[in-house]
Amino acid sequence: MSDKSGMQNYNRTRVLTLIGTIMTQLALGSVYTWSLFNGQLSEKLGEPVSRVALTFGILSLCLALASSVAGKLQERFGVRTVTIAAGLLMAAGFALTAHSDNVLMLYISAGVLVGLADGAGYLLTLTNCVKWFPERKGLISACSIGAYGLGSLLFKFVCGHLLATEGLQNTFMIWGGIAMVMVIAGAMMMKDAPKQETADVTREENSLNDNTNDTRDFTLAEAIRAPQYWMLALMFLTACMSGLYVIGVAKDIGQSLVRLDALTAANAVTVIAIANLSGRLVLGVLSDKIQRIRVISIAQIVSLAGMSVMLFTQMNEMMFFLSVACVAFSFGGTITVYPSLVSDFFGLNNMTKNYGLLYLGFGIGSIFASLVASLFGGFAVTFSIITVLLIVSLVLSATIRLPNKSEAGHSTLQHV
Repeated sequence: MSDKSGMQNYNRTRVLTLIGTIMTQLALGSVYTWSLFNGQLSEKLGEPVSRVALTFGILSLCLALASSVAGKLQERFGVRTVTIAAGLLMAAGFALTAHSDNVLMLYISAGVLVGLADGAGYLLTLTNCVKWFPERKGLISACSIGAYGLGSLLFKFVCGHLLATEGLQNTFMIWGGIAMVMVIAGAMMMKDAPKQETADVTREENSLNDNTNDTRDFTLAEAIRAPQYWMLALMFLTACMSGLYVIGVAKDIGQSLVRLDALTAANAVTVIAIANLSGRLVLGVLSDKIQRIRVISIAQIVSLAGMSVMLFTQMNEMMFFLSVACVAFSFGGTITVYPSLVSDFFGLNNMTKNYGLLYLGFGIGSIFASLVASLFGGFAVTFSIITVLLIVSLVLSATIRLPNKSEAGHSTLQHV
């Protein structure tokens, strides 16, 4: 009877954690509505839109930086405390944004503070929730990261309505309040996942063919000595570089390369949102059915198809929307599958730390693509570099092997 009661409590706790994580991710995903505010902030501050838009780049970088230390924060304070702090910091950042009267203050409030809050809450709650469901890692990643993507869609309407009825300053205050309440309410439902039992991998049968196998447990120090870690890092950076760049300039691609009018080109935002969310759900669920590294290969092929259309064809309207949808689908699926993929290679117990460092590729990839585009001008060079990196990444995903923990640091590979 006690075993049955204990299992019921365990299942209740992890379901509540999942619900709380989804609620939190919905609120954190709201930052992807930022483009709605560029025009009005530009007018208020008397700055060009390009300088105001840089705020989101700073936010993305700080998000990635905060994600990289989320594991240490959880170890010291626990998932609930850190998530509550993230909600409070996010509200404070938006409150300061509402009263920003110069672009530097905007960078600090919306870029740094909101970015740090979002990053700490995002990766921490995601990986903690995945640890509660080791038998359904792909599905849980899809639910959590899908909620993050859905949050951008929901808050697009919420923030759009608030801007029309309440004005810029009040919108930031209300937005921050709503996000804070959702994050804190979600945090109160969460508990830290129990430590997983591990054992060294010594047999070829313990391979990526079994997506529920969690017999490896690398510390971050051990993981970074394995060449596979940096192979995964390059693949992740490439996916983020292609996805974030195309998502950020999709409207401009439509107007410049396809000669679409502004209103039609803006429909790319909706196409991307739907494709991004679809990639998270479809590839996330698929990753529980087949090897996760093979799901990444599928995502790379889809992204390559989209980039090839942009680079080598004279796009019409339909091909334009199809190509950006391919890239967005691939990006959404990749960032959904990657936390569980990292745990396949390096274990569940240190997943937050091991994935956190690798997640820096999110910020680096977004900035690197923008730098390439600004240095060389136009889209052709950036598309070419991304295409080459995607080909390299596809080769890596097809040839990568599990690391052997007992000989980590000695470049010994285990066949998949």
